[in-house]
Amino acid sequence: MKNIAALLSGGVDSSVVVHLLCEQGFRPTLFYIKIGMEGEEHMDCSAEEDIELAKVIARKYGLSLEVIDLHRQYWDNVAAYALEKIKKGQTPNPDVMCNKLIKFGCFEQQVGKDFDYTATGHYATTLEQDGKIWLGTAKDPVKDQTDFLAQIDYLQVSKLMFPIGHLMKQEVREIALNAGLPNARRKDSQGICFLGKIDYNDFVRRFLGEREGAIIEFETGKRIGTHRGYWFHTIGQRKGLGLSGGPWFVVKKDIEENIVYVSHGYGVETQYGTEFMLSDFHFITDDPWKDSERKDIAITFKIRHTPEFTKGRLLIEDGKYRVLSSGKLQGIAPGQFGVIYDEAAKLCIGSGEIG
Repeated sequence: MKNIAALLSGGVDSSVVVHLLCEQGFRPTLFYIKIGMEGEEHMDCSAEEDIELAKVIARKYGLSLEVIDLHRQYWDNVAAYALEKIKKGQTPNPDVMCNKLIKFGCFEQQVGKDFDYTATGHYATTLEQDGKIWLGTAKDPVKDQTDFLAQIDYLQVSKLMFPIGHLMKQEVREIALNAGLPNARRKDSQGICFLGKIDYNDFVRRFLGEREGAIIEFETGKRIGTHRGYWFHTIGQRKGLGLSGGPWFVVKKDIEENIVYVSHGYGVETQYGTEFMLSDFHFITDDPWKDSERKDIAITFKIRHTPEFTKGRLLIEDGKYRVLSSGKLQGIAPGQFGVIYDEAAKLCIGSGEIG
């Protein structure tokens, strides 16, 4: 019998994971990873409701639940990483780093190492190909979370189980309702990874403060508004600018002068690009093209969390990775991860940081 650790969040997805594992005859050990820093105003993220729901699920199936406190590791690694990128004017992805360093990093080192597998409620799959385990996309394209898993390594992916990866979200809800799970109708969580209910801007404001600067129309050089700090704005951003006569999009930032440049209208050319470079490219399982002489490869990719996969080509030149898109891309944001999939969008190959 496989010895399985299951990560519970208090949400419906991970609870259905527990239900499905028990249906298959497994007796997983349940873990709740806690990262909210109690007593700190800037991390006012109560985990009490989540833990209580996790306890209800554990009791329902007669399983043990242990709360693993990783708040210090989260702060030292993920939150610090996010703030460093924001200060540089880049767009970080804390969820990607949380999965790599916390859920499947620190947890594996402290707890997961004692188990054969770790099961989670991510919408993803694993596939065996050429004798190796690969990260595969989920059945539900809207919920697919492989882009958030694109920095994990082979040891991590080879130990992971994604029991709901072959289900649509509605099917997961139906299973939860039929099983009488208390969180069957609970809304999906939003926010920065495990930071939960905390507002992103409040989080940034607490550590970087505010500094007024000009919002300038890119085409005319005319000042049309005032912002409270370039770190609150990302390339491609449309909402939250406080400008009339929109839509307006953030197209450029001057970090030294604290200026945010915007462009009016979705159709303007300043909104778009067709290529970008990826630095520190990371293969999850292996480089499937290492034996190929052709270094111009048909791929699909994502530059943000969307249901759609964009078709393009990956050019590998002197160890550098460049992506050419088949269509125009809106809001290519430095600091975000460009996630590379095979041409059929079935395998998540890896990712690199957009330069």
